[in-house]
Amino acid sequence: MKKVFSILMVMAFVFAGVAQNDEAQPKKNKKVKTPEITFVKLVHDYGQIEQGANGECEFEFKNTGKADLILTNCRSSCGCTVPSWPKDPIPPGKKAVIKVKYNTQRIGQINKTITVESNAVNDRVVLKITGNVNAKATEAAPENNSGAPKVNN
Repeated sequence: MKKVFSILMVMAFVFAGVAQNDEAQPKKNKKVKTPEITFVKLVHDYGQIEQGANGECEFEFKNTGKADLILTNCRSSCGCTVPSWPKDPIPPGKKAVIKVKYNTQRIGQINKTITVESNAVNDRVVLKITGNVNAKATEAAPENNSGAPKVNN
């Protein structure tokens, strides 16, 4: 008899917990105002650039949601890529930019990502930068065009 009573008590607690969880869920018909981040482009291609060239680019975005958008973090996949982002809330319908600076002293292929985290419905967006950094052309030694003969020692 004690086993049956114990089983019934456990089942009562389980059903009470399930019923309580259903009430805690938001109603599907209730409209929730949330921010949404929409970027103009997700990839910036530097193309072929020379070593030491300007490695700055911008990713423009808009808050297309119904509440203030707050960017909580922007992090890059490498220390050679440094993002900077607005710290103040972006109201619905307003635009802003994330600035990215790539260190073009590194020669070779560019294939880096910047992860943008926010309070938006799409809370994590990955941006990419691509391209190729070519070695700076070396300057040739100036020729002796003075007309004087070269002296070899």
